[in-house]
Amino acid sequence: MNGAAKGAVIGGVFLALLGGAGYGVYTLVGDADGDGKDGDTSVQAEKGSGPVGAKDTAATAKAFLAAWAAGDERKAADLTNNAAAAQAAVGDFETKAYVSKAVITPGTPNGATVPFKVEAEITYEGTTKPLSYDSQLTVVRGVTSGKPLVDWQPSVLHPQLQKDETLRAGAPANPPVKAVDRNGEELTAEKYPSLRQILDELRQTYGGKAGGKPGAELWIEPAAKEAPKRTLLTLVEGEPSTLKTYLDAKVQAAAEQAVAKYPEASVVAVKPSNGHILAVANHRKDGFNAAMRGNRAPGSTMKIVTAAMLLDRGLVAADKPAECPKEVTWDRKFHNLKNFDLPPGTNFATSFARSCNTAFIKQIKPVGDDSALPQEAKEVFGIDLDWKTGIQSTDGKVPPATGAAAAAAYIGQGQITMNPLNVASITATARTGVFRQPLLVSPEFDGRTIATAERRMKPAVHQQLVSMMKLTATAGTAKEAMSSVGGSDKGAKTGSAEVDGAGSPDSWFTGFSGDVAAAAMVEAGGHGSDAAGPIVATVLNAG
Repeated sequence: MNGAAKGAVIGGVFLALLGGAGYGVYTLVGDADGDGKDGDTSVQAEKGSGPVGAKDTAATAKAFLAAWAAGDERKAADLTNNAAAAQAAVGDFETKAYVSKAVITPGTPNGATVPFKVEAEITYEGTTKPLSYDSQLTVVRGVTSGKPLVDWQPSVLHPQLQKDETLRAGAPANPPVKAVDRNGEELTAEKYPSLRQILDELRQTYGGKAGGKPGAELWIEPAAKEAPKRTLLTLVEGEPSTLKTYLDAKVQAAAEQAVAKYPEASVVAVKPSNGHILAVANHRKDGFNAAMRGNRAPGSTMKIVTAAMLLDRGLVAADKPAECPKEVTWDRKFHNLKNFDLPPGTNFATSFARSCNTAFIKQIKPVGDDSALPQEAKEVFGIDLDWKTGIQSTDGKVPPATGAAAAAAYIGQGQITMNPLNVASITATARTGVFRQPLLVSPEFDGRTIATAERRMKPAVHQQLVSMMKLTATAGTAKEAMSSVGGSDKGAKTGSAEVDGAGSPDSWFTGFSGDVAAAAMVEAGGHGSDAAGPIVATVLNAG
């Protein structure tokens, strides 16, 4: 943009006509400090210390917005604490986002923060479409200059911009896709908001392979090359191709409604008989697909794998006693929730159903093999086998551990990380005795290699594991949450995972009903049945 643009005060409105710059009109409407002097955009504030006062905040915001409105990227940048990044972003606003007109209206300051509204027009190859959004800026004191400056963040330019992201307009490389569920029903971000990122990723991955023709759009260019572009505005409709997914619109709708009741919640549902992903839903401030890409300790839901390993080695049996004291020491002390214990002679199935930590940790010495749990997780449950679901997903991790870390791993803490997709798959494997890699899109579409586990679960192990999960759902820690799930063919496992520095543990819950398995996680949601449990129950009922 041209820093030599001429401005004039017309009727109390700052109006900038940018000759030869390719813009139409940029206007700064109103006055950030309310003094009525809209045309005065100079900053009189001098070097100081301490918090920035109201007068300096208003004057700095007014000057920055006026420079931006005038298309003077250099002047705008010099009023920020990151001139290089700000100058590039404000310059790209016209040249790469194709903004042909913009009206910027400041709102009432709130301390050092000033809200504003941008009403713009995007023009590309003869097509013009309006774009309106609200943003805000914060004024801070410069570290070296001591002057009040706009704290430059990409979100100043547009609220959805994150670090190192940019606005771009034009013809995208990947044509649009019309994603449909397993029954042919269209899946849109308007109807299923938490699918927005997944739909963008499906387009990036399959748009160029499925046919179709690109149109013209305004989008957010992500910082990472492999991340999907996020469309903000469609200028010219492209011709989409149809992409069939394994999602189920009915189950997806239930999942969306269920996670919406809890902040920072995620859930995944799969079909144990074939690994098809029926639903993926997230309700998070950051928009991250934690359901498939998260990596947090899964808590006692990991006991499904630990129990299978112990059963596999003949160290426990569902109907045999398994001591459950209040605490046990393995390099450090471990205890049960609220230090409960179970009477002598209590069998392993009851210890599993009551989620007794000590009953599991006491088995470390008899196992005598620090690689036993990672082996079971990988060889039977397919954990960490490089799943290719059709979009980006993160594999579960069960690394070898010794001492206290090994004890923590037995109960899903320590170095173990999972996400709801991983845990839903673990439950699906427990349900059928066979690992089937979760799939969102058929591998026949692009020839992906699908992960296979080294061995099936032993029939005796499978039978006992299913019976223990059923006991947990009917008479154990999952009873209350699973009471709303109809039928007798249901099982579950609760979990809560302590996170350093968090006031409450993460809430985990996983369960199956018929040919549907689901797992949910709510960050800082408390115990497994508190938040994640109702989410899973809702999804299972929809399946």
